[in-house]
Amino acid sequence: MCCFAVTAIDRQHAACCCKALLWNLLPHLRNVAGLQRTAVAVIGQEITHLQGWRCMQHLIGAPAGFNYTEDKSEARTNVQSQGDRLFYVQQGHKAMRNALRMLEDSEGWRVEIAESNGDVICSKVMPDARKVFRLEAVLDGSVDELYDLLFVRVEEMNLWNPSIQQIKILKQVGPETMVTHEVSAETAGNLIGQRDFLSVRHSCKQESRVYLGGVAIQLESFPPQAGFVRAEDGPTCIIIQALDKDTRKSRFTWLLNMDVKGWLPTSIVNQALPRAQLDFTRHLRRRLAVSATLG
Repeated sequence: MCCFAVTAIDRQHAACCCKALLWNLLPHLRNVAGLQRTAVAVIGQEITHLQGWRCMQHLIGAPAGFNYTEDKSEARTNVQSQGDRLFYVQQGHKAMRNALRMLEDSEGWRVEIAESNGDVICSKVMPDARKVFRLEAVLDGSVDELYDLLFVRVEEMNLWNPSIQQIKILKQVGPETMVTHEVSAETAGNLIGQRDFLSVRHSCKQESRVYLGGVAIQLESFPPQAGFVRAEDGPTCIIIQALDKDTRKSRFTWLLNMDVKGWLPTSIVNQALPRAQLDFTRHLRRRLAVSATLG
């Protein structure tokens, strides 16, 4: 008889894996301040919570009242499925950590664009010579509203952002993690051209803050699509924080880290990416304004 039983060794192994993830993060806590310190601490707490096997079961999708006497074929399927789910969750955590490390390092940033409405985009050249871009803005929307628009209802993003043709959730790995396929729209003035993306998206939500992380992933079942250049998000993240005591406004921080692939000159890419951030933020503001008008 073959059965899938959760043993003490399983629990111990899960706890060790989670402790290892937290251990890799701890050195960076000593060098961060302000919002970035809070952000990294939140991720650390989330990883620590994974040590509880009940929480781990929730993250990897093990159903309550798991049938320990299922047949061999069903057991293999469930083990594989749970392993895949845990892999995506781990990738989401890792992307979030790496993106926050980029933000917490205050050296090397220089202003690229400063708008009259207060939006500022800074850039930084990473060790691999790629430029990353950090946008800072204040938006007229609550943390919950922005979380809903940018994560919960991500498949509806094309309805208010004309630069996106489609976003499809391929795998929903619990409430905080998903795998998505995104296709950019073929719009006039788009210097980069149409691209598609396959990414893991991960969220971490608090009362007054939300952290959204993402990174490119490869799936054998979903290879690059004909007619598109598959670009890759790098570790990237968005931090949404309530503005002081005014919960109707939010501070919006967006780290854009992207490899557009193809044969475009670096100068064109570095000009187009911050402009794409400004365009996205403009469309997001319009969507928030419509919501406020409708009440």
